[in-house]
Amino acid sequence: MNPTLGTLMILLLARALVGVLRADGEAPDSLQHWKEIVRAKFPKVPQLPTAELALRLADTNSPAPLLLDVRKEEEFRVSHIPGAVRVDPDAKATTLAPLLNRPDRPVVVYCSVGWRSSALAERLLEAGHTNVANLEGSIFGWANEDRPLVCETGAALKVHPYNRTFGKLLKPGRRADP
Repeated sequence: MNPTLGTLMILLLARALVGVLRADGEAPDSLQHWKEIVRAKFPKVPQLPTAELALRLADTNSPAPLLLDVRKEEEFRVSHIPGAVRVDPDAKATTLAPLLNRPDRPVVVYCSVGWRSSALAERLLEAGHTNVANLEGSIFGWANEDRPLVCETGAALKVHPYNRTFGKLLKPGRRADP
């Protein structure tokens, strides 16, 4: 057998096995896969499940978390989690100091899948803010679970897809036209 062809066959077999043998059974292009990537890239950032955020938002006996939407303006305009404040994805912790003036108030950051928001959470933690978490799965996870979204005019159903590739992580009917 040709050595080049043999090497190619081994590489193709290895790639196929990696897809089949993933412990969680999720495809590499699934939202679960991106949650794993975010956790691995930002190990010091606490990841808050969407169900836990929903409970915190419904709890009237505790201070509501400050929700920071770490997406671009055009993404935020399509929809966001009720009560969220949009901040620039590249914002520095010092720039956000006026928003973070209550140390007792937890801060939850989110973006599309968690990468940009985890990067901001990491910067906030490094700046000394201790009650910060990333919303695991971010707004894509939230929307895919049929949780409430709003826009300027009221309730919203769709989410900005970020781009064509990441938009595939949204359930059908949840992806807005960019």
